[in-house]
Amino acid sequence: MNKIISAKEAAVHIKDGMTVMLGGFLGFGTADEIVDLMCENKVKDLTVICNDTSFPDKNIGKLVVNKQVKKVIASHIGTNPETGRQMNENEIQVDLVPQGTLAERIRSGGTGLGGVLTPTGVGTIVEEGKQKIVLNGKEYLLEEALRADVAVIKGAKADKMGNIVYKRASKNFNPVMAMAADIVIAEVDEIVEVGELDPDMIDTPNIFIDYIVEGGK
Repeated sequence: MNKIISAKEAAVHIKDGMTVMLGGFLGFGTADEIVDLMCENKVKDLTVICNDTSFPDKNIGKLVVNKQVKKVIASHIGTNPETGRQMNENEIQVDLVPQGTLAERIRSGGTGLGGVLTPTGVGTIVEEGKQKIVLNGKEYLLEEALRADVAVIKGAKADKMGNIVYKRASKNFNPVMAMAADIVIAEVDEIVEVGELDPDMIDTPNIFIDYIVEGGK
């Protein structure tokens, strides 16, 4: 199967009402070209799972500014004032999740687990509406796994089979998101021939990747 497609072909897979995972950390490590096309296509009513909502003029932040997102599940929104404004005006639903918990919930979704037990948030507003479990005298919250219809991740390099290598901070959420969606699209800076990547350097094996887009403009 040829996994290499154009950014426009990739964006077609993202439809109204879908749950979409977008990798990245404060604007770094996000698939900018595909997100720009999501803006251009005016896909709407999205539930976006991401670490943060970036900045108003960058990738995920543009989707928020355009009011294409109905719900965001993220660890913080402080760098994008528009997200906070929409939240306060009840224009968007924001589910704030502690960063480590968010990563583990996504990892659980990718590995077939129902969720993760964590002490983070016990005794705070984070525990509201969640099941609490006591183990060996210590309280934990049951945080349910997260999955998405589509994950759009960003890599530095991929071979033509879809083996992915990431760069620096983009390793934070992209690898776990690549395991936790029905369709996984990887936008990468460079596509190389099979065998050119050192197997020890591969972060995401090709079995998780459905489509590859050469981006990096």
